[in-house]
Amino acid sequence: MSETNSGVKLPKNYMPSSEEDFMNPRQQEYFRRKLNDWKDDIQRESAETLQNLQEDNLREPDVADRASSETDWSVELRTRDRQRKLVSKIDSALRRIEEGEYGYCEVTGEPISLRRLDARPIATMTIEAQEAHERAEKVHRDD
Repeated sequence: MSETNSGVKLPKNYMPSSEEDFMNPRQQEYFRRKLNDWKDDIQRESAETLQNLQEDNLREPDVADRASSETDWSVELRTRDRQRKLVSKIDSALRRIEEGEYGYCEVTGEPISLRRLDARPIATMTIEAQEAHERAEKVHRDD
């Protein structure tokens, strides 16, 4: 078993189950770790990108090579910007865990399925609420 600052011990290879009470301390700890690991990976990749930008001078002698390098870095920087926004969503999910709101749909208040949370731990809506939201969004976009 491993333990973190929350004091909750998780058995090795623990997976949340619908047989347990929804969002019990073990499930909360499971998702807290999953979110923190994801955030750590993003931050590590971001630091590597910054390091590479500092080391890599875009002084390619050939104009085509320089343009190619600049395009590659532009794509990389856009990816990092999307990941920065993702870190914000991860932080929001971690806050919801602390506040006891994690795992519940912000629209209906119903529990979000464990499968959905495992696949997308930053989810804030059930699949049904998300689909209804996307349909409504599409209708407004088509107006």
